[in-house]
Amino acid sequence: MIGRRKFLIGASAATVFGPSVVRAQQPTVIKMGALKLIHSIAPHFYEKFTPAGYKVEVIPFESPTECKNAIVTKSVDFGMFGIAAGLLGAAAGEPVTVIAGACNRGMAVIAGKDSPIASIKDLKGKKVAIWPGSTQEVFILERMRMEGMSIKDITPIRVSFSEMHLALARGDVDAYVGAEPGPGVSISAGIGKLVEYPYGTTMGALNMVFGAHREMLTEKPELVKVILGIHRDAVEFAMANPKDLAAMAVAKLGQKPEAIAVSVPNVELTWKFGPTEIQQTKTYAQYMLELKQIRQLPDYATFFDTKFVDEMSKKA
Repeated sequence: MIGRRKFLIGASAATVFGPSVVRAQQPTVIKMGALKLIHSIAPHFYEKFTPAGYKVEVIPFESPTECKNAIVTKSVDFGMFGIAAGLLGAAAGEPVTVIAGACNRGMAVIAGKDSPIASIKDLKGKKVAIWPGSTQEVFILERMRMEGMSIKDITPIRVSFSEMHLALARGDVDAYVGAEPGPGVSISAGIGKLVEYPYGTTMGALNMVFGAHREMLTEKPELVKVILGIHRDAVEFAMANPKDLAAMAVAKLGQKPEAIAVSVPNVELTWKFGPTEIQQTKTYAQYMLELKQIRQLPDYATFFDTKFVDEMSKKA
């Protein structure tokens, strides 16, 4: 039988040390913002590569702007969003910083299957669904400029990415500039056809980036290294295993396998963000300035901080 004195001492020790022990066993939770798009599927692989002592909570967002805003307000620790959303925030003085890549490609210009539209020039006089302020908007405006056209040559219709396929199916629009898996859904369903993957501009295939609040980089640099290590491993696994990428997209996005099968080849998950991507971003920002989407260029000294991925690249 345990003596009363020993029992009391043990109980006191548990009272003093118990909470600390419990706290020590709790993992550090990292809140990761991700869009409900195949571009942002990488975070759903994070659990597979998360080291002991950490837990990643994936927070879904409908739009790039919502995810970017969550970073600015520190509702999430890190997040993925379109480069357009990042530039809009940075140009307005928001403390958002690009620290890695997330996804290239993932865009497409889609027209009705039986439509006579076969090229960008054929969009003239047509109703085209475009999401204002999106990466896709800048790409299609530049492609039209390259063809001697402007926004005045089409009737732009404001439609969210998730609704573009339905708008095309109903005949509300003649074409749309969408984000995967929308184009894959339209093509696989026999509703739409590919007009063009709009990657033939000086912006290349730049699309989504990995960002954080500027203060995160100075206050929690070790956490930044941890999440980027997880991100790199998840991206490389997903790109090396397209069947797993497709299966995860089907599970998380609720799309049919045949639609995702069309989307996967048009998606390049990435973690790297080097001189090429930086220059493409600057070109992109200049287009946004000329289009009056932003009033001034962002402070690139604070908008880019690639030292973490640069270091990882050296060790790769």
